Amino acid sequence: MHGMPTWSYLYRNMIPGLVAAGYRCIAADHIGFGRSDKVVDDGWYSIAKHIKAHEDLISQLDLRDVTLFCQDWGGPIGLAQAIDSPSRFRRLVIMNTWMHHPGYAYTPAIVQWNAQWKADGLFGLNVPEPLSLGWLMAMATGRIARTDLFGILQGTALPQLNAADAAVRQAYDAPFHDLGKPGHAGARRFPLSLPFDNPVGGDADAQARRFEALLGWTGPINFIWGGKDEVFTEAWGRAWAGRFQQATFDLLPDAGHFLQDTHGGEILEIVQRRAAS
Repeated sequence: MHGMPTWSYLYRNMIPGLVAAGYRCIAADHIGFGRSDKVVDDGWYSIAKHIKAHEDLISQLDLRDVTLFCQDWGGPIGLAQAIDSPSRFRRLVIMNTWMHHPGYAYTPAIVQWNAQWKADGLFGLNVPEPLSLGWLMAMATGRIARTDLFGILQGTALPQLNAADAAVRQAYDAPFHDLGKPGHAGARRFPLSLPFDNPVGGDADAQARRFEALLGWTGPINFIWGGKDEVFTEAWGRAWAGRFQQATFDLLPDAGHFLQDTHGGEILEIVQRRAAS
């Protein structure tokens, strides 16, 4: 399960290997992302509605023996499914995410991310034009430098990408092509649904209850963490994993927040090794 501002394309380097190993892979797009419908009413979106949409999908497909891969907003939305329907899930793979609960310390990076998506913030003013989500992902995955965004914002120059990186940037942009600002409502609402800023839209109370309930999970649980993430830090990942007696923790020290994009093969190797042990 993906987060923001990505879609199931994020898992492109993992799905082929899993299929080759004999697994069925289902990579759903949150409503407002990827191949899912783009609801254009900002007021429609809430974390509770995203959770319900995935609950309906899992129920209609009657999924069982599930290994959940979740990261970013895919964490609280995906882990809610395992908590509410535990008999359907076998293993949890948790990557650079969180669940809101009392005492959770939000990092300066995520507080800034929230502020930049306000109506008068940098992204609130400039996404999708002149700054597309694909360019944001190019920066977040190290394909361009943060300073390259200024050329885009000022309309002076687009960063130069090699052919492979340009194709990735275009793929992240593809679901939103020509949809304009209304078609970006889903992406816009995720950072504005962070529970410290929007407790109702962020489903803060339910998240806190589920965080406590998850501590009772007795099945396999594997934490895989990008060590360069400024949003969900290594220290937080290790502390969370330490709450589970059976948990494993694998650090990818040179990976950032979107480790599926940059380290998909390594994640796949870790999970297959953990599953076999």
